[in-house]
Amino acid sequence: MKKHKLLLLALACTWAFGAAAQWQWIDKDGRKVFSDRPPPQDIPDSKILKQPRFVPAAPSAAASAAAAAAAAAAPAATASAPVATGKDKELEKKKAEAEAAEAAKKKAEEEKQAAARAENCTRAKQTKSAFESGKPMRMPNAQGEMVFLDEAGRATEMKRLQTVIDADCKR
Repeated sequence: MKKHKLLLLALACTWAFGAAAQWQWIDKDGRKVFSDRPPPQDIPDSKILKQPRFVPAAPSAAASAAAAAAAAAAPAATASAPVATGKDKELEKKKAEAEAAEAAKKKAEEEKQAAARAENCTRAKQTKSAFESGKPMRMPNAQGEMVFLDEAGRATEMKRLQTVIDADCKR
């Protein structure tokens, strides 16, 4: 029974190692950054405040210089021909699908707006023809009461209807 408790305690302690593998440094803007990944190469060692105890060995400057020299010495034919991997094709496919979905969404929105403009155009034309008939027209005032329009109110409403027709009836 005691062995089980010790085993559980040991297991719980191993979970704590993940939290211990934290990096902490001060970035270019003077802010503290916490991460489970090492800081970028442009951060000097003096700005690194905390790093994990068991850090995998980073490639030395000599090793990275040797790798760069080997890459430069590679034949020009391999450097000029891009290598297409399956991930790149998948990424391009997903990107194309996202662009197509965005275009379809944009087209649907434009069609919706065109339908709303057509509806506004039809209503404005019908209302304008009713105003032109000369019949007495009632509209709500600021208090919400229905009042008959005088000639000035009728002229103002006709101008407003004409601007709606001019804006929404273009094709």
